[in-house]
Amino acid sequence: MRVQGVRGATTVSRNDRTEILAATEELLHKLIELNGIRAEDLVSALFSVTADLNAEFPAVAARAPGIAWTEVALLNAVEIDVPGSLRRCIRVLLHWNTAKTQGEVRHAFLHGARSLRPLWAIDLPGDPPREA
Repeated sequence: MRVQGVRGATTVSRNDRTEILAATEELLHKLIELNGIRAEDLVSALFSVTADLNAEFPAVAARAPGIAWTEVALLNAVEIDVPGSLRRCIRVLLHWNTAKTQGEVRHAFLHGARSLRPLWAIDLPGDPPREA
């Protein structure tokens, strides 16, 4: 087994606690689904948000009953506020003990964050079409 990084990102429409938690939970569920991640195999998770999101820590969603990463080391941070960068964005980097190679790991960029990594973008119902 080795440690692999699993990346994901999503966006919310406003700085709202409920929306931040729901979007983070959706993102984590998608990463779990795509990779078969089990809590006991996670080393840690680093969450970051853009400076315009401060209504809740995204890591709170990872501790909630739907995910229940109660033994995983979690950390929240604020992204560098680069002018012109994507706003209202939640990112995560998971450190995962797995036999999978880097090429086998599936990353997930949802909603407005699809523009950050088009090759890792996942279209969900209700998303507008991506630009070509």
